[in-house]
Parts: sequence; C-alpha cells; structure tokens
Amino acid sequence: MTAWCAIVGAALALLIGAMTTWSVIGRALFQAPVQGDVEMVQMGIALSLSLCLPWCQWRRGHILVDFFTQKASDNTVSQLDALGCALLALMYAVLSWRSAAGAAVAYETFEATMILGLPMWWAYACLAPGLALAALVAVLQAWQLFRGRATAQTEAEAVS
Repeated sequence: MTAWCAIVGAALALLIGAMTTWSVIGRALFQAPVQGDVEMVQMGIALSLSLCLPWCQWRRGHILVDFFTQKASDNTVSQLDALGCALLALMYAVLSWRSAAGAAVAYETFEATMILGLPMWWAYACLAPGLALAALVAVLQAWQLFRGRATAQTEAEAVS
C-alpha cells in the first residue's frame, strides 16, 4: 500500500513538473502561461509529499543522526528508534487530524484559491490519508521495535 501511494505521489510530482515546464515555455515564447500554475503546484506538491511519506517511513528513509548512539548497544538503539517512530506517529497523526479539520473549516467557509477558484478543502482533505497511513506505519514500527521483533537496521540495509 505504501509503495502504491509513493508511485501515485511520484507520478503527481512528474505531472506538476511537466505542467510547470509547459507554463514557463508558454510564458517565455507565447506570453501565455498556464493560468493558476502556482496554485496547482502548491496543491500538487503538498499532496505528492504526503503520499510519499508512508513509503519513506516504511523504508525508514528519514535522516538519522547516530552521533550519540554509536557506542550504544543494539537494544538501546532499537528502543531509541522505537521512541522516534512513536514520536513520528504522533506528529503524523496530529498533522492528519489538523488537515481533516482544516478541510472541514475550508468547506464550511467556501474558501477557494485566488485564480482558479478551486475549493481549498480539496487540498486539505487530500493530505489527511497519506499522513494517516504514515502514522499507522510508524505505530507498527514502534510496536515491533519496542517488542524486540525488529532491529534498528533498515530494510534497505537488510537487502544489501
């Protein structure tokens, strides 16, 4: 599931890049940029990133600073990684909740983008599922690490 979300997120980022290229060429050569391109880039890239976060969490692709844990035991590192996953899960859950709440407020107030008049609740509502999935993945990882069923080693390291 996380891989499919990341594929959709990457495809969306590619589409946004192509649209931006088209808009720049249109502006430079024909004085005809894509109307609302900035709005579409803002919404599209935010959605793309939220869809890629679950896969990044699954692969444990976030930056880790191990300066203080270089001499720690594997168990200590696993417990600290579990705590980190739990904190990330909390952050993702709060962001998902606030995105959904923001969507509800934007829907009630008929908030729209300036140029295209797109409803802003769309953007907020689209962020919530990716963030919720990332929270779920982080909770599962924290649970596995706390119980000692997984190691602090990433899947990428395990495969190589």
